[in-house]
Amino acid sequence: MAKIRVLIADDHAIMREGIRALLALRDQIEVVGEAEDGRETIEKAHELAPDVVVMDIAMPVMDGLEACRRIHREIPNTRVLVLTQHVDKEYVLSSVKAGAAGCISKKAAASELVSGIEAVYRGDSFLYPSVARVLIDDYLLRTAGETNPYERLTDREREVLKLVAEGRTNQEIAQLLVLSVKTVLGHRTRLMEKLDIHNRTELIKYAIRKGLTTVDG
Repeated sequence: MAKIRVLIADDHAIMREGIRALLALRDQIEVVGEAEDGRETIEKAHELAPDVVVMDIAMPVMDGLEACRRIHREIPNTRVLVLTQHVDKEYVLSSVKAGAAGCISKKAAASELVSGIEAVYRGDSFLYPSVARVLIDDYLLRTAGETNPYERLTDREREVLKLVAEGRTNQEIAQLLVLSVKTVLGHRTRLMEKLDIHNRTELIKYAIRKGLTTVDG
């Protein structure tokens, strides 16, 4: 079975040596080289064609993000697993945008680093739990104020919406729901305001998209 060929890129020699020592214990992984800055990482990646580059973000000459972008563009068969000291939104999102296949904290255990290398080698993505948490929290924060307009409708307004979309007249809806026509019109007006819909045709289209009715009615 072919070994996973890994290039280690970090500006701290002790970090490179530590990672190399950890990976040397794994039969399925072979460290084929080291680099201490972004520019050297790109050169070594072209020269050695590693399967995976385990790369620090903060490096001199050229940072890891720019090196990641270049490798992603120029050597698409080489996957990048980013090592980060700081697990925060900016680092994580910047790494993903740069083309990294995975992101892992420097605080991770050796077994987790190996799992990350194996995952990106297979073509999967890999996010260390705390890194994934950052992305989830950011998503939840951005969507916290985005309420689905349909969720704002009352049960009665949803009933009226469905019946209007089915082609029922206001009188028919009033009879079916045991309401006055005036009350039906009030529900209809309010639901259209909540959905920001201004005519019956758009209301029907919306109901179809939501699966409340079909084209055949």
